[in-house]
Amino acid sequence: MSDLESFRSETRAWLEANCPPEMREPMRDESDACWGGRNPVFKNEAQKQWMEVMAARGWTVPDWPTEYGGGGLSPAETKILRQEMARINARNPLMSFGISMLGPALLKYGNEAQKKHYLNQIARGEIRWCQGYSEPGAGSDLASLQTRCEDKGDHWLVNGQKIWTSYADKADWIFCLVRTDPAAPKHQGISFLLFDMASPGVSTKPILLISGYSPFCETFFDDVQVPKDQLVGTLNKGWDVAKYLLGHEREMISGMGLGGQSDSLGEAFGEVLADDPLLRAEVARFDVDQLAFRAMSEKFIDELKAGRAHPAQPSMMKYAGTELNKARHELAMAAGGSNALEWESDRSKKGKAAREWLRTKANSIEGGTSEIQLGIVAKRILDLPGA
Repeated sequence: MSDLESFRSETRAWLEANCPPEMREPMRDESDACWGGRNPVFKNEAQKQWMEVMAARGWTVPDWPTEYGGGGLSPAETKILRQEMARINARNPLMSFGISMLGPALLKYGNEAQKKHYLNQIARGEIRWCQGYSEPGAGSDLASLQTRCEDKGDHWLVNGQKIWTSYADKADWIFCLVRTDPAAPKHQGISFLLFDMASPGVSTKPILLISGYSPFCETFFDDVQVPKDQLVGTLNKGWDVAKYLLGHEREMISGMGLGGQSDSLGEAFGEVLADDPLLRAEVARFDVDQLAFRAMSEKFIDELKAGRAHPAQPSMMKYAGTELNKARHELAMAAGGSNALEWESDRSKKGKAAREWLRTKANSIEGGTSEIQLGIVAKRILDLPGA
């Protein structure tokens, strides 16, 4: 038996022995996701147990180095772990912007003290992060951000506002872009800071969406003092960190194109399609597109882990994944007919379809608009003239 075959066999046995049955069921609502944090809220004991055993093994971040809380797995071993988790429908043990976005940026740009301090906490689910990027006047043109950061000798002083800050009202810490040199060209003079959301002067205000949910917030900084050692990378070179992190954010968002644990929307709708050949054909086309996207995602992840991915590929994946997710919910509404428009009952039951459909309207905006992604693909992958 080869080393990888042995690893697969051992991994399969370990997962069978340690993944609770409840963590193999499809996720029904947001409370089924485990976010960890300073004051974690677990839906049940099984959710807590699953996060803790995976974190103890380093498998919340299997491909991170062991000294930073990871599993130290090779790309091939990481792929096998994900395959074996999918085989038993195991849920992700920990949802975290620290894992999907900040972690890769710290691994590349953080100093050794920052890596050891923050990455281990992220891997163990002890710290929940939010992202301080967009501002009321700096969305797609992010480099126009105006949140000020002044050097006060023994600390930084931050003033300004961020918007669309996902789960800022629940986060422990924020990774934040600030302007440290207002006289520099807009892509320069930006720095990347980390600071505690419990710091004096930080406040949040949830934004009610058309779906009825409030996952996004306005975030305000009023004379927030930040220790000097919480600057990541080089002063005034934060745009380099920001771009690198954005690639991982777009990779994360593209994952919504994969849907849940089933490859087939046709199977999910079942008998609903029996009397509607036109809808049945649209669902069949969607299922083919989803299988193609899944194959493309596998290829992209393999190339990314091997260091062969094109820097603009996350934009392509983000665009394709969000378009697929929007199509999925459009078809769910079509299959549900007038019943899918029901709104007033429990959000986790009958009102879920309409609310989730409306929520997907933001998919082509968050993480960089579809127009921005298509422009990047045109310029950097297709090399189109004038792009």
